[in-house]
Amino acid sequence: MNKQFVLNKQLKEEEIYKTIITQLENLINNNDALISTFSNFTAILKNAFDKISWVGFYFLKDNKLVLGPFQGKIACTEIELGKGVCGSSALKKETIIVEDVNKFPGHIACDGNSKSEIVIPLVKENKLYGVLDLDSYQYSAFNDVDKKNLEALCNFLLNKINVDNINKILA
Repeated sequence: MNKQFVLNKQLKEEEIYKTIITQLENLINNNDALISTFSNFTAILKNAFDKISWVGFYFLKDNKLVLGPFQGKIACTEIELGKGVCGSSALKKETIIVEDVNKFPGHIACDGNSKSEIVIPLVKENKLYGVLDLDSYQYSAFNDVDKKNLEALCNFLLNKINVDNINKILA
């Protein structure tokens, strides 16, 4: 089936997120491979917001975060729990917004041009499955509007898919 995502980038960020959530209902199909679902999810976010330089998933495997589907430059393939923004978010199971990545202790710089970052843990029923990571070439690019809406998008996604199949992506 041909899937299409239509977005008016002139809308305010809150309205763009509402559009994404509305259209995701039609784009996520349980018959699709999970790798396709996660790939399209990153493509939607990357295309929706010009401030995003990189967006992708890291999935938990053997107590490390392993790179999953993403949009942007080449990325780190493994991150230890507790290391960098992604590892810290995963360990705490909390969203972390970093206004200036150069001021974050232990920041892992996959792209030296990144200036700010937001990481949302993928948690369902208190079980960690990974994180969604977004970077920007702008300082302070992410805020509470992003946090609230990205957490809602991640929860929506986790509730639409069979989370037990996430490990099959990494096989």
